Formats: sequence, structure tokens, C-alpha cells
Amino acid sequence: MSLKKKFIETRDNYVINQVKKAPIPKFKSFEIRRYRLIFSGRVQNVGFRLEAGEMAKRLGLTGFCENLENGSVLVEVQGQFDKIKFFVAFMRSLKRIVVKKVEKKRLPLDFTEVGFQSDKEERTFG
Repeated sequence: MSLKKKFIETRDNYVINQVKKAPIPKFKSFEIRRYRLIFSGRVQNVGFRLEAGEMAKRLGLTGFCENLENGSVLVEVQGQFDKIKFFVAFMRSLKRIVVKKVEKKRLPLDFTEVGFQSDKEERTFG
């Protein structure tokens, strides 16, 4: 195994363990929303999509994320509004990821979506 692959594997394991250990609050809102979020800053090549996907799955959110050519990451996320707010705050709080800006646009709900994918190409529908 190459040194680069070993580094990526180690980073990915670290990310997954960090998400598993993150304390999750109790949520009160049951209002379901969908947002398109664009995270800008140091968000590519740092495990952002993996971390976003793991946290979204843990929170029971649906959607996807993908890298954009300009260095940002696009996330479409759907679920309980309080959980989405927590998700954004969690992603902004990470030390190795530097989120300088989050653009947010509310979207219509997508009732065909199942789960959360770390790449748009992997999306699955019901």
C-alpha cells in the first residue's frame, strides 16, 4: 500500500471515529426542510465529504455532497430543521476544515431520495 493510500485510510478512520464520538443533542423540531448549502474555505482534500456524509447519516438526514470546481463543496440536505442547523454548526466547528462561508438556499422537498451519499453519482432513490 502506498504512503498516500495509507494516509487517506488513517484520515478516513479518524473522521469516522470522530463522528461516532460527537455528542448529539435532543432535537425538538419536526419540521422537514431541504437546503442547498455551499461550503467555501479549506473544504476539499480534508475529509469534508466523508465527515458530512457520516454525520448526515447519524442524524438521519438525506441528500448528497460533491466537490465543485471552484474548491467549494455543494451539499443538498433534507430532514428535521434542527438537525440541519446542528449539521451545519458541526461542520463549521471542525478544526482541520476551515469553513469561511456557507451559502444557503431553501429547496422543495424531495420525497424520492433515500439516504445520504458522499457523491452525487452514488445517489439512490426510493
